[in-house]
Amino acid sequence: MSEDDIRAMVLRFYELSLKDDLLGPMFRATISDFDEHYGIVQDFWSHALLGTDRYKRGTPYTHHLKLTVEEAHFDRWMAAFTQAARECLPPEGAEMALKRAAHMTQSFKMGMLPLPEPKSRAATVASHG
Repeated sequence: MSEDDIRAMVLRFYELSLKDDLLGPMFRATISDFDEHYGIVQDFWSHALLGTDRYKRGTPYTHHLKLTVEEAHFDRWMAAFTQAARECLPPEGAEMALKRAAHMTQSFKMGMLPLPEPKSRAATVASHG
């Protein structure tokens, strides 16, 4: 896996995402300079997949907290990322990227989505009664 592979994956991911009716508008509304953003994302994946020290912006999570997202955003993000990784990275690299992306997705969901409503005690007792 090379830096060129990672760059191709990042560009393919955004090509797919910008065509998506849910992700595209969100990305266009929040990213002011796509070329700069692509570089930042490439730096992150270079760090995550190749161990480089190019990404020096803390954790990606903090940069995404201002977004208003729902479960569907994460599903679409993961679908586009999966397609881009499998198309652009060698198989071992794609699997490594997908494991990292799945972990990030779960972590982001836990922090960014509301917790499910707890069932009331009365409803729980009634359903077991």
